[in-house]
Amino acid sequence: MIELLATRYTYVVVVALLAIGAYVMIESDNFVKKIIGLNVFQTGIFVFFISAAFRTGGESPVVQSGGGGGPFVSPLPHVLILTAIVVGVSLTAVALGLVIRIYGSYGTINEDTLGEVRADE
Repeated sequence: MIELLATRYTYVVVVALLAIGAYVMIESDNFVKKIIGLNVFQTGIFVFFISAAFRTGGESPVVQSGGGGGPFVSPLPHVLILTAIVVGVSLTAVALGLVIRIYGSYGTINEDTLGEVRADE
């Protein structure tokens, strides 16, 4: 079991990032902390896709002028993760904009306090 974890240590990192991100999103009442937890969770997913696409001894899929070459690494997962990073940054920007708007309207970014303020209206 230890040997398996030693060879697949990136999956341990993935599980840790996913667990930390999910915990922060669920347990925190602060909206900014929830957004940070979401970003940590997304990072765990990114690391998972890149880890799954890793190929030992793989080369860039650019064929040299003699042809041949060893096993090639698929560039598709890297392209997908690059797109996912752009979407994640956009999502974070929109979420932070909403938090600023909530703070400006209600004077709090705490989920429980916001519920009390909304109930009093």
